[in-house]
Amino acid sequence: MASPTIEGEVAFDAPGAGKPSKTWYKIYGNPESHPGPVLVALHGGPGAGHQYLSPLVDIYEKHNIPVVFYDQIGCGRSTHFREKMGDTTFWTFELHIQELDNLVDHLKLRSKGFYLFGQSWGGMLGGAYASLKPKGLKKLILSGAPASIPLLAKGSRELLAALPEPARTIIEECDKRGDHESEEFETASQEFYKRHVCRLDPYPEDVLAAFVNLKDDPTVYMTMQGPSEFVIVGSFKDWEGWKDAHNIEVPTLLLNGRYDEATDQCIQPWFTHIPKVKWVTLENSSHMAHFEERERYMEIMGQFLSDSA
Repeated sequence: MASPTIEGEVAFDAPGAGKPSKTWYKIYGNPESHPGPVLVALHGGPGAGHQYLSPLVDIYEKHNIPVVFYDQIGCGRSTHFREKMGDTTFWTFELHIQELDNLVDHLKLRSKGFYLFGQSWGGMLGGAYASLKPKGLKKLILSGAPASIPLLAKGSRELLAALPEPARTIIEECDKRGDHESEEFETASQEFYKRHVCRLDPYPEDVLAAFVNLKDDPTVYMTMQGPSEFVIVGSFKDWEGWKDAHNIEVPTLLLNGRYDEATDQCIQPWFTHIPKVKWVTLENSSHMAHFEERERYMEIMGQFLSDSA
């Protein structure tokens, strides 16, 4: 894999932070010398960090589009706020939108424009951001990104009900007694994760890095999402991003996997309400399609970004 051309940090005045904060980023390619838009990548979690999106380097290497990765505050090499556990007034969409705007302005991406890629939570953030019609945004890619958390949760319940025994009953019983941390729950949960989060065995190192980040600092994940991928009790549990999707003016590509925890029913509202939209489901993938079907995934992305339409 190519080495990043640029690594840096940008100061970010996070509202209510109570301390200075910074956003760490790295870039493959050179946005200043590149004549067109660059791709900005929004990782999931929230709090999973940028590493698991590493296959996006293919977009730079094969299509010569510079790619900007960054760790959202609260994880990775950006400022952490462990003291903000459970603080729903701090951990908001608005906070992350302000951080993204701050980075885009720091890198001076507005004039040439930029593409936005968001995976999972990153796609929720990307959809919310795009609905604000930000200056310079040219195209949007939402991958495994729910348009509705209630519909994501509904899909998860259906996937859980189809799990083999004893995993299905163990998860159900643990959930009833509020046990989301025991070894028993974690072991049973792996039956869900290996079917609907990442179907590769073993997990790629960069995918494991996402779980390491979430374990190291679960503050934002626990506050906004909850204790696991299918126990969504955090502050965004009622989020319905599709309600603003009609405001998304740029061409948009939706991606998900046939076995994705982000089932078709939670992707559909994006497709219904975004005016200029295309939707591709990768048949041999779950939530990590960028690893599971990397070559085809990057081909679809590259074609969408390179298309002048």
